Amino acid sequence: MDTKTFTTNKGRKLDFSSLGFGSAPLGDLFEKLDEITAIDTVRAAYDVGMRVFDSSPFYGHGLSESRCGTALRTMPRDEVIFSTKVGRTMNPFVRNAQKDPRVFSIGFPHQASFDYSYDGAMRSVEQSLLRTGLSEIDILLIHDCDVWTHGKHDANARFAEAMDGAYKALDKLRADGTVKAIGCGLNEVDTCERFVKAGDFDVMLLAGRYSLLEQPAIQSFLPLAVQKNIGIILAGVFNSGILATGPVKGAKYNYAEASPEVMAKVVEIQKVCDTHGVPLHRAALHFATFHPAVVTVILGGVKRSEVEANGSAIAQPVPVALWADLKSAGLLDPAAHTPN
Repeated sequence: MDTKTFTTNKGRKLDFSSLGFGSAPLGDLFEKLDEITAIDTVRAAYDVGMRVFDSSPFYGHGLSESRCGTALRTMPRDEVIFSTKVGRTMNPFVRNAQKDPRVFSIGFPHQASFDYSYDGAMRSVEQSLLRTGLSEIDILLIHDCDVWTHGKHDANARFAEAMDGAYKALDKLRADGTVKAIGCGLNEVDTCERFVKAGDFDVMLLAGRYSLLEQPAIQSFLPLAVQKNIGIILAGVFNSGILATGPVKGAKYNYAEASPEVMAKVVEIQKVCDTHGVPLHRAALHFATFHPAVVTVILGGVKRSEVEANGSAIAQPVPVALWADLKSAGLLDPAAHTPN
């Protein structure tokens, strides 16, 4: 698998594989997973060439980190990049009362609380290191500090709390060498841009807003990232599923059932892909890697076969003419980066 060496503005070098492993599903997102299978899935990612492993305390309320750490401790530590997040702390003395599986109602039975303060970020990092059994974190991200999570009423207060607290904690940990790079993990382009303008960040993890289906990040955020030498970690490149499954009944977009308008657009994209003999998911995967600001694309999975399928898809070429046809049909932003 191809790698991309990214040097931060602080002089830290990180070798990103073109694809990385996103461990949210390993937190028992929709169903309880077998422990041995889950850990083997992480090892499968390493076997296919993935060297970036992204987690969060939120995923299974610590379960994902625990499983990632168990697998990562069997790998050469200097060959992999481990990324996790701050913004929530876990209380093992209070049971998680959530019943909605979309917010990890299974996982560890520990209650999550939002905390973007300095002390909260430091506590979160300590908890992550204990859960994973690792002595350092390569990338640390401020998680879900956005309108999507907190609503318009509270988002500004959370942003101020994060910049006055969590950001200062992450900046100190970067200066101490505990972490190599800091950033944010968000679902919103404008919030990513707001953080970039407010602080000195190295990377940004953006979910769902730059994909074969939609490219709002291309207007101002991605050019700003190039200007400021910020590495972009893309997640959600299948837009919660529809670019993987195709426009089938019940296809998901943004964690919900896709609207008729979204379904119709994906139908047209798939027609162009079919003309070139390229599966929709392969086209979506390749497209996500093209922008010069992108350092890696994070993909989830719950079993070895899924990870191997993603590794196989990125290894198979896509005809250059496909991208030109998508642009000609008005299905892809003309400014989107694609091979000529």
